[in-house]
Amino acid sequence: MKKSLLFLIFISFSILCNAQTDAEIKPFIVKGYEMLHKENGDLNKDGKSDCLLILKVKDEDKKTEEEVPRPLLILIRQPDGKLKQVARNDKVVLCYQCGGVFGDPFSDITIKNGYFSIEHYGGSSWRWTRIITFKYNPTDKKWYLHKDGSDSFHTSDPDKVETKVKTTKDFGNVLFENYDVNKE
Repeated sequence: MKKSLLFLIFISFSILCNAQTDAEIKPFIVKGYEMLHKENGDLNKDGKSDCLLILKVKDEDKKTEEEVPRPLLILIRQPDGKLKQVARNDKVVLCYQCGGVFGDPFSDITIKNGYFSIEHYGGSSWRWTRIITFKYNPTDKKWYLHKDGSDSFHTSDPDKVETKVKTTKDFGNVLFENYDVNKE
């Protein structure tokens, strides 16, 4: 009985926390869009939980003839505890049909130590990954492209992986808002 009660309390608390978080990000969801993914973490190394929010057009899977943008919003926790949008990029998350036969190539976001990475996976006979990493600059309080890496291999020879990694030595200082996944 005690275990059941504890489990119900835990489930109720989880639902309440998720509802509270969803209510917190609702003002940032652009009309005609919905949340694709959100990831919480400390983006600016101030010890507060910030949020990366990826939006998608409603019913994007039915829009097969066009590449529909997927905005990525950087939401930073303010001293009053509320989130504030400080940056947006519509060209960093690959589109729904950009993954080949695997469909949607977006796989995850990772936040760690002032860095965040957007991870993609797709292909057909040729499989590929693409991980784009941005780093926080405390001087101007902006995020810059840090690394753009990819792996690819043919399914007939999965042990023969080709890896490409570009860093700031290759592309210079690219502000998060100016990055375009199709041009780098």
